[in-house]
Formats: sequence, C-alpha cells, structure tokens
Amino acid sequence: MSERIFIADDDPDIVQFVSVNLELEGYEVSSATDGKEALASITADAPDLVILDIMMPEMDGLAVLRRMRAHPTSANVPVIVLTAKALPQDRIRGLELGADDYISKPFELDELLVRVRTVLQRAKAMRDLSPLTGLPGNFRITQELERRTEDGDAYALVHADLDNFKAFNDHYGFMRGDGVIKFTAHVMLEAMAGIEDPEAFIGHVGGDDFVAIVDPDLVEDFCKTLIRTFDEGILDFYDTGDVLRGYIEVTDRRGERHAFPHTSISLGVVSSRDRDINNQWEASAVASEMKEYAKRQPGSVYEIDRRNA
Repeated sequence: MSERIFIADDDPDIVQFVSVNLELEGYEVSSATDGKEALASITADAPDLVILDIMMPEMDGLAVLRRMRAHPTSANVPVIVLTAKALPQDRIRGLELGADDYISKPFELDELLVRVRTVLQRAKAMRDLSPLTGLPGNFRITQELERRTEDGDAYALVHADLDNFKAFNDHYGFMRGDGVIKFTAHVMLEAMAGIEDPEAFIGHVGGDDFVAIVDPDLVEDFCKTLIRTFDEGILDFYDTGDVLRGYIEVTDRRGERHAFPHTSISLGVVSSRDRDINNQWEASAVASEMKEYAKRQPGSVYEIDRRNA
C-alpha cells in the first residue's frame, strides 16, 4: 500500500507542484489550502506524513500542529513544516510543538523528497521499537532475517523466552514484571557487547520473548554469557523471603496455591551453517522448537539444533 501524504499550503501552485512530484514517487497525496480544513481532514483520517505550511488562512500552521498533537488520531503523525519565515524562533517554535523537520521556501524539490523519505523511514523505525525496551520489533526482526537469508550470510538465530514469568507477574504485579522485561533486554545487549560481532542484532518480539541474530561461531559464547548474567541478576527482583525459600507461591482461581521456581531463561538456537534455511519463517520455527526443548529442563538452558536436515 502506498504511503499517504497530506499537504496543507495556501498556495495552490505549490500544492499542485508538490503533489504531482510526490505522486510520481509513488505516494498517495491529498491536500487543503486552509488550516481548518487541513486539521479536520488530518484528524478524521490520519495520513502517514503531513507537509504543513506555517502561513495559512483560517488557522495558521502552528495552531494546526498544536491541535494535531493534542488529538489522539494525529498525535504521532510526523510533520514537516514548510515555511517562508526565515527567523530562527519560528523554526524553533515549530520543533517545540512537535514538528519532525522543516524546510524553508523557496525549496529545492530534491531536498524536499529526501526529507520526506527520511522522516517516513524514521517514523516507521520508531513505530516498530518496543516502547518498554526500546528494541526493534517484529518488522525489523523480519527484515533482518530476510536480508541475511537472501544474502546467503551465515547466521545463528536465538529465540529467548522467560520461564515462570506469568507466575512472577501474578505474584508481584506488572510494574515489577516490566522491570524484569527491561532487565532481560539489558542482559541481551550486554551479552551482545561481549562478543566480537559488529553485525549482531537484538530484537523484542513482545512480552517475554526476544531474539538475537549472531555469528554462528560466537553463538555459544553469547548464550553462556546471557544465561550467566541473567541468573546473577534476576534474584534482585524477588523479595528476600522468596529468594531464601527458592520459589514463590501463587493462588489460582480455585483458591489453590502453587509453588513456582525463580524465573529463568530458555534459549533455542538454529544456525544456517548447520542446516539449510530457506526463509525467515523456517528459521523462526526451528529456533522456537529448540526453545521448547530448553524449557522442558529446569533453570536457564540453551539448546542448539544439531540436525543437518
């Protein structure tokens, strides 16, 4: 689907010129020549990007931007401010109100197109980041696996999953549970920093599931470091009595109490050096299968697929 761009400018010639050239680039374009009409359209059906002129009738561009940021539909829509004003305070005001970029009139078409592409790419990357951990999400993970598979690069995919995390969340509450998720992300990054792999990648699938893509020659070192660091730090999230007891007790819906061991981490690993991987779905499926093997064992464990088929 084409990305949708909305142009708000009181100059019909500029609207026509920019619209035609953006459409030639493959974008879907709509427009308005006054601020009130622009705001109504943007908040009714949020586009992927707004190019917003500051000087417009009915409502100026800064007022439109302020109301956009206050409206739930358009609060996160990226905005490029288009202005003939040369004063720095005007540009600063636009950025303070939430503009993502600005360009001054008169402008070069090539510069505008580059800024449009850059802002859209940045917005897409930000949308895919986990708000809790700041790690790339499923879109970036899929892209990374596709790229490495298509390029024929050797890689190992690690699927990481926490054990007994639901029980921890039920016992201590989601705020402390979020702390454990952040801690796991930190441990993943720390383990990545401990290996000499500049191409290593860490992603957050969601919940308590993470992935890592690392050099096959370094994956065992990565897993060992990750498990050691995780096990050294996870007990800090438990109350002292639960640490000494070695487990937590959680009451189910029937009022029955169950004991759960401390949270551990299970890692499933598949390497493209050990077996042919045709696509990212196959890599993900095998890594998940190995992760399930790891979860059947007590404590923090990693399992590597050793099969050649």
